[in-house]
Amino acid sequence: MAKDKKLSAEDRILWGKVARSARPMAGRLADLMEILAEDEQAKPPEEAKGKQRPQQPATALEQPGIALTKKLGEKVHHPLERPVKRKLAKGHLVLEGRIDLHGMIQSEAHGLLLQFLLRAHERGLRHVLVITGKGTSFGSDGALKRAVPLWFSLPEFRPLISSYEPAARNHGGDGALYVRLARVRGSAL
Repeated sequence: MAKDKKLSAEDRILWGKVARSARPMAGRLADLMEILAEDEQAKPPEEAKGKQRPQQPATALEQPGIALTKKLGEKVHHPLERPVKRKLAKGHLVLEGRIDLHGMIQSEAHGLLLQFLLRAHERGLRHVLVITGKGTSFGSDGALKRAVPLWFSLPEFRPLISSYEPAARNHGGDGALYVRLARVRGSAL
């Protein structure tokens, strides 16, 4: 693309969506911030009119509307490794606990799931199955199927969970999650 050619409004919107979903490479955050600053300066005035925000000094970690990196001390959940998921699916690695949230409302399921995960974590369990149900009876994804992965990033769940993945078909497929619990502090295993 030629340097003097400007992006169309549609291209700029598409690029914004891509940029929000990308994570910077280690040590390249300053370069990314510089590119984002250039993009902000190049915006036409008619687009900026509808989005007037009070001017604040932006830090590298807290750019409005863009989450570039995790906040300090925040734990990130990684997906299960392929061999671990395969072993769980085939039954070679034991699921040490299971909870079925079918038919529950979100507030009831949230409390029950938190209690279950707290107890499992205290007992030193490593892999559990959380059954949310597919919830597709009204033509959309179920409330719990959407909500449970979001709950895992809440402060009360974050220290308990190491990773999670959709379960294999024989364990409920899209209506269930394999959850790897974090190790209990002080344990070597």
